[in-house]
Amino acid sequence: MTKSEPDRQDGAPWRNFYGRRHGKTLRPSQVGYIAEDLGKLAVPNVSWEDNPNRDPIDPSSLFDGTRPVWLEIGFGGGEHMVHQALTHPHVGIIGCEPYINGVAMLLGKIRAANVHNLAIHPGDARDLFDILPQGSIDRAFLLYPDPWPKTRHHRRRFVNREFLDPLADVMKSGAILRIATDIEDYVRQSLQELIHHPEFTWLAQTADDWRKPWVDWHSTRYEQKALREGRTPHYLTFRRN
Repeated sequence: MTKSEPDRQDGAPWRNFYGRRHGKTLRPSQVGYIAEDLGKLAVPNVSWEDNPNRDPIDPSSLFDGTRPVWLEIGFGGGEHMVHQALTHPHVGIIGCEPYINGVAMLLGKIRAANVHNLAIHPGDARDLFDILPQGSIDRAFLLYPDPWPKTRHHRRRFVNREFLDPLADVMKSGAILRIATDIEDYVRQSLQELIHHPEFTWLAQTADDWRKPWVDWHSTRYEQKALREGRTPHYLTFRRN
């Protein structure tokens, strides 16, 4: 766990950050991806140093100015994000991921797939929420988030009001939120928080609606690990009211 300092000179708020920012030493090729590609794909003016007044950005301007914009929160190794970009070339997709090793993996996949409708914020999604205009996101994904299995750590999960309230603010009315997880208690907390959230509606009508993946789903490395270890994936779909 790390904490941002309450008296930071850049004016950033005191926000707890949980999880890893760095893992194993990056391969030379991955170091090259970050040096050569990240600057071109990074969402500008997210940091407090660059944008201390938290002036909003137009996310569609990251693409051609007319596309719907989707948001993937915690893209892991990036395989789902690249698949969505290839499947939906008319959409622009922003991915948030503070884990630099995951960012490097995504950059390698972007090169290999030669996709051009992606942007990256290599940091805390809350900083991006600060500068996205209200009602600017058409779809959001939260896929196999860190489960924080210990009860005392459940408040760290993304599915609490600290994260859901600003997410709701930046989503358009009618926008879709997809959550995938193999942790039953994470399903329980997701339903508890979102069913009672005034800005979201759960769209499931039958059991298959949370047992079967979406038609354009691309299984992630985390899902494959869950299946190997005998855990059952769940797929939850919510609409922003």
